[in-house]
Amino acid sequence: MSTRTIGRIVGALFLLAFVVYMGGGAMVGAGSSATDVLNDQTLVSAGALLMLVNSAVVVGIGVLALPVLKPHSEISAYAYLAGRTVEAVMLAVGVVFLLLLGPLAQEHAAAGNASVLAALGRVAQEGNHYSYQLAMISVGVVGLLFCRVLWRARLVPRFMAAWGLAGYAVFLAGAILEVLGYGVGVALSVPGGLFEVGLGVLLILRGFPTGQSRDRDEPATGSSPTATAPLGAPSA
Repeated sequence: MSTRTIGRIVGALFLLAFVVYMGGGAMVGAGSSATDVLNDQTLVSAGALLMLVNSAVVVGIGVLALPVLKPHSEISAYAYLAGRTVEAVMLAVGVVFLLLLGPLAQEHAAAGNASVLAALGRVAQEGNHYSYQLAMISVGVVGLLFCRVLWRARLVPRFMAAWGLAGYAVFLAGAILEVLGYGVGVALSVPGGLFEVGLGVLLILRGFPTGQSRDRDEPATGSSPTATAPLGAPSA
């Protein structure tokens, strides 16, 4: 595939990841509550599985972006793929915690111990919460590397790359603060989330440009024109 086609697919995957995870999260939220823990097991399970689709999508983004980023920064390209893989694994772990709500509800409802059910349900929900935040820390770190390449290689307009750098930096700070117990992650995720939606739309419309040069801080292979020019040849 051409880099333009890859860019359009990556853009579509950015939007798909946003839709399936937000949609799955809404279904889980509708099927569970802080008081009853589980109101609708089918809805929670369906939402959790939809969230699991997001894990496959984000790995796909990392795989498809690899050949586009690699000519400009090989380290950043592989780091981005690794970070997206870590994100996928941690989000999948969070989905497992959510799927545990069903068996917990059946077991403890049969035993008639509602207080234990509520406690274990909240533990499962907290497990999903912290798995999600660790995944977002990974996204924040490699997202900065990703946007650095976008900036230097001019794979997107400079204002978009700058937006991504700022958005991911704020996003990363929010995820770290959430792990430390400060509930500011949702608010601080807005700039980064809007960037991914905007980038997705931009890439669908334009894709990645072709024929981009290597980053200036990573010299290309091969001899330079001055090294192969005859001795004494006039300079341009």
